[in-house]
Amino acid sequence: MRRRTLLATSIATSIATLLAGAAATAEPAPISIVAAENFYADIAGQIGGPGVAVTAILSNPDEDPHLFEASPSVARAIAGAAIVIANGLGYDDWMGKLLAARGAAQPKSIVVADLLGRKAGANPHLWYAPATMPAVAEALATALTAIDQAHAADYAARLQAFQDSMAPLQARVAALHKRFAGLPITATEPVFGEMAAALGLVVRNVRFQLSVMNDTEPAASDIAAFEADLRHHRVHLLIYNVQATNTAAQRMQRLAKESGIPILGVSETEPAGTTYQRWMLETLAALETALAVAR
Repeated sequence: MRRRTLLATSIATSIATLLAGAAATAEPAPISIVAAENFYADIAGQIGGPGVAVTAILSNPDEDPHLFEASPSVARAIAGAAIVIANGLGYDDWMGKLLAARGAAQPKSIVVADLLGRKAGANPHLWYAPATMPAVAEALATALTAIDQAHAADYAARLQAFQDSMAPLQARVAALHKRFAGLPITATEPVFGEMAAALGLVVRNVRFQLSVMNDTEPAASDIAAFEADLRHHRVHLLIYNVQATNTAAQRMQRLAKESGIPILGVSETEPAGTTYQRWMLETLAALETALAVAR
């Protein structure tokens, strides 16, 4: 009987030791990150790796982000997040409202406009600025390290890998700037404005673009100026938003086609099955082709 008791005690001790060891070596639960837009979610995944669980709220390429309304499921996701990423500049105001509902238990918030020092009234389409994602990546690495110091080296390594992966995009921007800087183009909305500025392109009809973005009717004089630019070939390219349009914007697309002006569609959502880096490179390749034809 004593042998059985000693054996049972030994087995119980071994099991307890194994369980304690397993608990000590088990990985912690992934850090929850919620990004208002899917391109910021992409960067979060690249920096966080397997240690994060990332949710993107705006990811539907058929949805106009300006018309988005948050659902209860979105509120629940934000309620459980350790880190949230928002664009700012009024583009995703619903994020701030949902964060306010959390009360005192606030997550780490990364507002991209604040990282870049942009103020109210600036172009909200910040992800087309070449400097944006490196700044977002650095802020994410810092936030993740503060939460999970044990994996600081991993976050640092992924940040460096990300910065290295941006080199081809930065080189393409520099090359296109050298080739096309000063060339006049136009657009139905200012979606591509940040990248156009980085390329040195001269974007015309800004007032028309702002009217369309803000869902207001462009002034008659702005419409006339836009039409004249297309009819008289004062611009080399028309850029339009594939996710949102109105009657005035559609008219300009038709007129550009009739006038033989190249047209390039850009989006406010990262396409499925790609990365931010590849998305930007493919967009710039399409732009280069269109401008080369126009010249």
